[in-house]
Amino acid sequence: MDTSYKNIDEYINSFPLNIQTMLEKMRQTIHKAAPEAVEAISYQMPAFKLNGNLVYFAAFKKHIGFYPAPSGIESFKKELSPYITGKGTIQFPLDQTIPFDLVEKVVRYRVKENLAKRK
Repeated sequence: MDTSYKNIDEYINSFPLNIQTMLEKMRQTIHKAAPEAVEAISYQMPAFKLNGNLVYFAAFKKHIGFYPAPSGIESFKKELSPYITGKGTIQFPLDQTIPFDLVEKVVRYRVKENLAKRK
């Protein structure tokens, strides 16, 4: 697998079709919650930027990683309790349905947080 992606399309297309579907849905969910955010590749992962880093996501052997910064996890601790989380990461297992409504809420929270930095 090439690890030198130019854009999110290249990243997504490097995975099997079933994973591509999940990654594209994650991308669209982030766009819906943060329409002004700009797509990027950062740390060789899909990233969205809005007044700084907003969120990242990536595919792994057994999960989709979602990286909304520590504040995005702390603020939704209860809803995220069924998932493995770390300081700035959430793991959504590939064999379970990703809670895209929760992803959207977390992204909206991060948008408000990043836009508040602007003021």
